Amino acid sequence: MIEKLQSHYGFTRMPFGRDLAPGMLHRHAAHNEAVARITWCIAERAIGVITGEVGAGKTVSVRTVLAGLDATRHTVIYLPNPMISVRGLHEAIVTTFGQAPSLITSRVIAQASAALAAERDERGRTTVLVLDEAHLLRYEQLETIRMLTNQSMDADSPLSCLLVGQPTLRRTMKLAVLAALEQRVALRYTMPPMTAAETASYISHHVKLAGRADTLFTDDAAALIHASSRGYPRAVNNLAIAALVAAYAAGQSLIDEKTARAAVAEVTDD
Repeated sequence: MIEKLQSHYGFTRMPFGRDLAPGMLHRHAAHNEAVARITWCIAERAIGVITGEVGAGKTVSVRTVLAGLDATRHTVIYLPNPMISVRGLHEAIVTTFGQAPSLITSRVIAQASAALAAERDERGRTTVLVLDEAHLLRYEQLETIRMLTNQSMDADSPLSCLLVGQPTLRRTMKLAVLAALEQRVALRYTMPPMTAAETASYISHHVKLAGRADTLFTDDAAALIHASSRGYPRAVNNLAIAALVAAYAAGQSLIDEKTARAAVAEVTDD
């Protein structure tokens, strides 16, 4: 099916995929703003909270920044599973630095703190801890993050920590029991959706990456996709691909409003 679609549209690759290199990503305003803020947060070895609706491009923005870091000056620990235990969090840090975690929990906590301090003080490297789907983290896990950044009598942090999650994360952070952690947060950024113009540019960008420089989606089709996706990149991708399939099935070479509407009905049909 993929090969037939590519042949039908003259693509050199399928558009709207998730496997793009950072340099190939669409640079709309929210993405650029997130990248700039995350870069600053890492440079300051601070805690950052990046939130947004599902498919807003949070992880993509983080991935863009991480890909551009100097590997000789940074150590990245990316944890995509929010169900990791408090001990598991410390173990991940310890194993990243090539050590065997102690079987005694109190010792593995000390190991993690010592490893982070050594990475900064002895090797001059900044550790960047990224916790994705952070809205699912429990109080104990969030409190652990505060303790990891609480070193040198609160004068400095041995790492930068990025908490990436859905909007409920910001509400969780405001709970009284997390006041001490909330006060340490230096970056709070909620990713907005793309504007209608940005969605049209986004679609055109991906089509060009696939080898088509001409118009493939009409203005009406792009506007409908924007309205239905609310401007969130992942939803735009899903609707655009569904529209390509619908137009192919109908024997059309152009995605117009009628084809886009059929794709929207298919994707959003419960």
